[in-house]
Amino acid sequence: MTIEKSALRKSMLVQREAVPHEALRASGDAIARYGIEWLLAAGAPNRARVSTYRPIGAELSPLALEQVFVTAGWGLCLPVMVGQGQPLQFRSFEAGDELEAVTWGILQPRATAPLVEPDVLLVPLVAFDARGNRLGYGGGYYDRTLAALRSRRSIIAVGLGLDEQRIDAVPHCDYDQRLNWALTPAGPARCS
Repeated sequence: MTIEKSALRKSMLVQREAVPHEALRASGDAIARYGIEWLLAAGAPNRARVSTYRPIGAELSPLALEQVFVTAGWGLCLPVMVGQGQPLQFRSFEAGDELEAVTWGILQPRATAPLVEPDVLLVPLVAFDARGNRLGYGGGYYDRTLAALRSRRSIIAVGLGLDEQRIDAVPHCDYDQRLNWALTPAGPARCS
């Protein structure tokens, strides 16, 4: 399974990196046009707290979508890496807050920002399928995090990606956590 995931990851990353910067930016703008009504219909509380992320490489940017959440009065937070093999934590975040670069150039809030728990997680991905199986970078951070959060409360996990990142079947293990929704420029899709 690990070899199969690794080969698929390499192939999908090459494909994603080939997307022109302008098309990637347009895709980030396109996902914001779907607003939040679909999330409310999916059970997100009004004025929910959303964990977003700062894109690295050719990840789909959630920045335009973040503005939709802020305008609706929803709170934002960003994931914080605690250590290898550990679930992520989340710190409150507002536009303009100073961020620090950590492992792999990931930007996260400073340790002085309050710890919070999100209601909705926006999750970057390398590939996904209609069942909600997600292929990430292979570190398992989001799988451990979703498992920990889901053991305590209801959470909506939304994978953000390009339409081309949807494939027929993502290889998965029992410990892999599924997405509830995928949001691409074609629109939000509930994972079954």
